[in-house]
Amino acid sequence: MWEAGGRVGDVCGRYASFREDQAIEDEFAIATVADDARLLPPSWNVAPTDGVRMVVERADRDTGEVTRQLRVAHWGLVPSWAKDPSIGNRMINARRESLTDKPAFARPFGLRRAILPADGYFEWQALPPVPGQPKARRRKQPFYLHPADGDALALAGLYEFWKDPSKADDDPSRWLVSVTIVTRPADPRFAAIHDRQPLLLRPEDWDAWLDPAVDAEAARALLEDPGPELVATPVSTAVNAVQNNGPELVQPVDPASDPAGDVDDSQVRDSA
Repeated sequence: MWEAGGRVGDVCGRYASFREDQAIEDEFAIATVADDARLLPPSWNVAPTDGVRMVVERADRDTGEVTRQLRVAHWGLVPSWAKDPSIGNRMINARRESLTDKPAFARPFGLRRAILPADGYFEWQALPPVPGQPKARRRKQPFYLHPADGDALALAGLYEFWKDPSKADDDPSRWLVSVTIVTRPADPRFAAIHDRQPLLLRPEDWDAWLDPAVDAEAARALLEDPGPELVATPVSTAVNAVQNNGPELVQPVDPASDPAGDVDDSQVRDSA
């Protein structure tokens, strides 16, 4: 079964990332920004398979110096051993409880951890059915979960490289960089909206999470990070459609007055 914005049991199928590049650079102490990251526009409705900004620490090809970089990745992790990239459509999230058990996630958890800068994320709360309502339509109320103080969120992620076997070695597009978002059980305050949430890292844990010298065993402790304080704001169901994108999507609404209160699942992109 698929939920608006995510599969039942999965989470973080839609988020917002509209902060300016310079603000992200300053917030995360980034040394290098890739050209495609500068060109990526702000989004109030980031969806699976989109290109997303991610913060990583990588060694420079020429000097070997490890620097903090802002890059773009395809949202939906494609393992290095995959036959084709379509598997990434089912790997937008990686559950905290099984990171080391899943071959697709175990290796990047030890070597390639990332942070996805965000301003907030969306989840959908299922509402009681309306008598006589067609089964194809399910009433869900979207919520925008975000820090009350407006600070940036750091979504814990894992990234991977996949080489397209159909392309020549000298083809610059032969490598696909992809990323998944780590999830955890929801904070009890928000469990009524969804039973899971993205794993949100506090600033004091960013360095260790990104450091490639920190192995999986040491990084495991960071998975218990309680994350920052959030507030849940009801927003318009306009966010259900991925083609809608603008600051109005994160503005609070009165659910009773939202004219699009009935959600047609066919208009919502599958997210895992």
